[in-house]
Amino acid sequence: MTRKHYYLLALSSFFALFSLLMAWYTILAPSQIFPTALLLIISIPPLLLPLRGFLKGDLKSCTWLCYISLIYFTHGAVEAYANPAERSYALAELLLSFLLCLGAGMYVFKTEK
Repeated sequence: MTRKHYYLLALSSFFALFSLLMAWYTILAPSQIFPTALLLIISIPPLLLPLRGFLKGDLKSCTWLCYISLIYFTHGAVEAYANPAERSYALAELLLSFLLCLGAGMYVFKTEK
């Protein structure tokens, strides 16, 4: 795969993960304990921090996005283990965050030195 393919993989994974998180906390399985707004305020901003540079293809932003995606990978793994009712959403989060990390990491790795 070329560098552009990895960038497209990371880009599609990013928007799919963003959409999944928005849908999970608002439509698919809203929390009965915590307010929806609180969950969105906690879970969405870390994903949006490197967005501007990521859309420009900046290598530093892609590296940070790779690091940040590991938080979502961990969250997906813990949710899949601890919450059987929402296991499918957690496994989707786990897969998308892995693909995001893979795409962003390989995009940076394949850079001409």
